[in-house]
Amino acid sequence: MAKTIYDIAEAAGVSIATVSRSFSNSKGVTEKTREKVLKIAEELGYHPQGFAQSLARNKRNALTVIVPVISNYFFMEVLAGIQDQLKNLDFELNIVNVKAGDDLLNQIKFHLKRRWSEGYIFISIHFNDNEWKSLEKFETPSVIVDDYYHKFDSVSIDNEKGAYMATKYLIEKGYRDIAMLSAAPHSKPIILRKNGYQKALKEAGIKFNEKNIVQSSIRERDGFTEAAGYEAMMKIVEMKPLPEACFSASDIQSVGAMKAMRDTGIRIPLISYDNLTISEYLDISTVAQPMYKMGRDAVRKLVERLENKEKPVSHTIYSPDLIIRKSSEINFKNRKQTV
Repeated sequence: MAKTIYDIAEAAGVSIATVSRSFSNSKGVTEKTREKVLKIAEELGYHPQGFAQSLARNKRNALTVIVPVISNYFFMEVLAGIQDQLKNLDFELNIVNVKAGDDLLNQIKFHLKRRWSEGYIFISIHFNDNEWKSLEKFETPSVIVDDYYHKFDSVSIDNEKGAYMATKYLIEKGYRDIAMLSAAPHSKPIILRKNGYQKALKEAGIKFNEKNIVQSSIRERDGFTEAAGYEAMMKIVEMKPLPEACFSASDIQSVGAMKAMRDTGIRIPLISYDNLTISEYLDISTVAQPMYKMGRDAVRKLVERLENKEKPVSHTIYSPDLIIRKSSEINFKNRKQTV
């Protein structure tokens, strides 16, 4: 049978209140008594539940990460940075997986109303300004990762610049008919990446063709999936004339896009976005964003906000890097080949 705080109190010959104060490092307990209580607890294999301790202090000492899909590769790499930054901090980490859809905002409001955490980190939650504004009333310290709202601390990448760099690289390789494999058009990262794509075309004197923006009918994860990438690329390879190159909105879509090219025997140069670990092993050229650093920065900003709620809101926007691999280096004239 699991030991309880009552067992510790009885074995140590002290009150339950003294045991509780010993665990929480409260005043009013001598060092000798605290050491005795902790030693008995260790011998009996008892460890206080962090959440229960927090309730007793009316302070939760927990941070919550809210993410649309827990299996998202981008999230997993950001999470690694979050966990490492929390290693030496006295906070528990909760992960809440919310279902993307029409009621996403209400799902998040539900969690904020319960106030189970000191602060929240929103990863890849893409709201418009009015939706973000509706969360201000909760007055909960929050940090946004991969999006932006002027009233919340945020960590993001210069999405427009990254898409511009990728498209410009393809233009400099001599391609002019360049498709964009897109995701949900309402997503802020997609809006900004489309802006960067168009900016590079305009700068090169290439007329923008709306038909070259291709997306899947799949709405799961806002279209940031392998299946969505596969479907969109199948549309691209059927276009007449066939685009000379492609800028893909994310690595995970590019995984599906590469399979579509293998299945059809048609291959066009492709540059993607994210630099997930998987992109290196598939030789996908990509725009790199520092996901691990973004996770660490998000925790740092949130802890600073908890310590000083009046501090000015801060926004960290990383500059992207272009990483060239084999996917963008094929010869368009020899596109009918095995990937």
